[in-house]
Amino acid sequence: MSIDLDGAVAVITGAGSGIGRAAAHAFVRRGARVVVTDVDGERAAAVAGELGERAVGGRCDVTSVGDLEAVRDLALDHFGRVDLVMNNVGILAVGPVEEIPLEAWQRVIDVNLLGVVRSNLVFLPLLLGQGSGHVVNTASTAGLLPYGFDRLPYTATKHAVVGLSESLALYLRPRGIGVSCLCPAGVATNIVEQVTLYGEQSQPRGPSFPVLDPETVGELVAQGVVDGRFLILTAPEAADEVREHGADVDAYLARLGKEI
Repeated sequence: MSIDLDGAVAVITGAGSGIGRAAAHAFVRRGARVVVTDVDGERAAAVAGELGERAVGGRCDVTSVGDLEAVRDLALDHFGRVDLVMNNVGILAVGPVEEIPLEAWQRVIDVNLLGVVRSNLVFLPLLLGQGSGHVVNTASTAGLLPYGFDRLPYTATKHAVVGLSESLALYLRPRGIGVSCLCPAGVATNIVEQVTLYGEQSQPRGPSFPVLDPETVGELVAQGVVDGRFLILTAPEAADEVREHGADVDAYLARLGKEI
């Protein structure tokens, strides 16, 4: 289910840099107005400044329903409506699974998964009330494939975001609302700032996907929304991996196991 971005109002979390910032620019180039939010309010304000009068910035911690409600109210006060919500915040805990503490799991789940849940609770009533809109959830190829065992909390939450998004799409489509799930592979962002390391580090082998710049990914997101695509990949090669994985999970895991 597609949406016309010309004149639409988009709210983006985690838009102070990287994919979120690039998506904000891509949306505005297509005529949208954007509420740029980030846990770093100064970054959000800076990106909004880049976009001029078609944007407004605000601080938002997605672990706070109150912050999300404030962003909703900012969008309504400034632009009068909300048409698109992009949930784009993610953090990582990296290390051997037996050395990642429970508190780290709880933090990653609270941000990566429950951040989307809170956003749905705040914004879906608006979209359902108007009978139109679009939701974009940023997951990862690590949410489609099993190679990310060195960042298992992240991998688990991104798998959850994919499943949530698929089911949400089935629920919302008859109600006039589209859903897209962005599953980026390698993207040159500053997500390293959101990484907490535990124990001895290793690099599991997995599919080798090209690393894209955020601007290219932002364009892919905007075009995917306009085209009404559910699954937005940054690496077409990932589709081949997903097909192989789906055809025979045991064989796929056995192949990966030989490469580790």
